[in-house]
Amino acid sequence: MKISLKKLHSAALLPTYQTEYAAGMDIVACVDAPITIAPHERAIIPTGFAIALPPGYEAQIRARSGLAAKFGIMPANGVGTIDADYRGEVGVILLNTSNEAFTVEPGMRIAQMVVTKYESVTWDEVEELNETARGGGGYGSTGAK
Repeated sequence: MKISLKKLHSAALLPTYQTEYAAGMDIVACVDAPITIAPHERAIIPTGFAIALPPGYEAQIRARSGLAAKFGIMPANGVGTIDADYRGEVGVILLNTSNEAFTVEPGMRIAQMVVTKYESVTWDEVEELNETARGGGGYGSTGAK
């Protein structure tokens, strides 16, 4: 699948798969100088590029597991979504969940991007839903073990 990408900054790097079977492409910070994120604060980190996804696709912005596990750095919105009709710069809202300041350096790999297909839905409002064995059980209703 080919997706159009426009560099908005000469230092921007294209999202890149790090291994043959990786689902996510690493996204790199496109900043001129380091950005420090204070404990429990967030910052929007620019990537220096914009994309044009085809209809029916989205790009999900996800955490890099190493940054999350070692430093408590993750996307502030859990998983960010880049919609097919968005043409602005891709940015990553990073949240520092730790008690230590974290510095994003120019060229640092800060997140992953996964391009995935989605379905648009229409709602069929009904009076009753079909029954299942689970029913309305949720929030731990299946137990912990």
